[in-house]
Amino acid sequence: MIKKLMLAGAATSLLAGAASAADLPRRVAPPPVFTAVPVFTWTGFYAGLHTDYTFTDRQRITTIGNDVAPTNTIGNVATLRRPPSVRNEQDGLANIGGGFGYNYQFTPGSGFVVGVQADWAWTDLHKNTFYLGPQLAANGGFSDPSAFRQELSWLGTVVGRVGYAFDRVFVYGMGGFAYGGVDYRANFYTTAGATPPLALAYSGRYNQLETGYAYGGGIEYALPTDSFLARFSLLGLLGIQSQAVTIKAEYLHYDLGSRNVLVNNTGLTVAAAAQPRGSYTSRFHTEGNLVRAGFSYKFNGL
Repeated sequence: MIKKLMLAGAATSLLAGAASAADLPRRVAPPPVFTAVPVFTWTGFYAGLHTDYTFTDRQRITTIGNDVAPTNTIGNVATLRRPPSVRNEQDGLANIGGGFGYNYQFTPGSGFVVGVQADWAWTDLHKNTFYLGPQLAANGGFSDPSAFRQELSWLGTVVGRVGYAFDRVFVYGMGGFAYGGVDYRANFYTTAGATPPLALAYSGRYNQLETGYAYGGGIEYALPTDSFLARFSLLGLLGIQSQAVTIKAEYLHYDLGSRNVLVNNTGLTVAAAAQPRGSYTSRFHTEGNLVRAGFSYKFNGL
């Protein structure tokens, strides 16, 4: 009997203990740890390379005569012996260029961005234009040739950029200062009693720096930091870490203004009635368009 009572008491204790354990609160699992993803910002310095396609559609070279007597250069233009106007359209793929700049984004992620950018490109854009005048009795029935050369060797710009960033996509407009190296030449030949039969009678040249303005727009996209360009770039090999690599496409219209070139006589001695004297003025205008593709390395915002 005593043994049965002891077994019954032990069973009752076990059941009571199990019930008490069921009433205890369960162990609460720790909350998951979230790592904040950095918000991209366009703020910071950048530098990169680009290539350009340049084309013109409005360039003209106009010429006037400066003298009435004794050779009547004004009349030579009026009779088309010298061309009053010639078109000089050009196009070409520029060699490599480069640039750098700084952006400031007001709100990281998406928001307005302002900045300044300086670029330089070797355009090597040039064209030779020839003109053959009418057959005139004063030339013994021959025509007088005229030749022009216009060149834009290189082009640089310093522009402001204003736009809106949609996270890693940046759309912007730009405008500012443009400058470039130009070379203008005009050579007028004569066949009137010259020895040899074709000789240079008038010549003029201008080879200097010209300034003007530029405006346009573009779109830029920031690649992740672990992109191929970021990991295998020259900067990466040098141990310089960029925050992002960006690729961009831009359109730019430039205008370097007009320049008068004095086309003076060369002192060539020909038949007395046709001895070159006096001068002409040829006016060159440099204006064109540029389509650009390139990439840049962006560094941490400051």
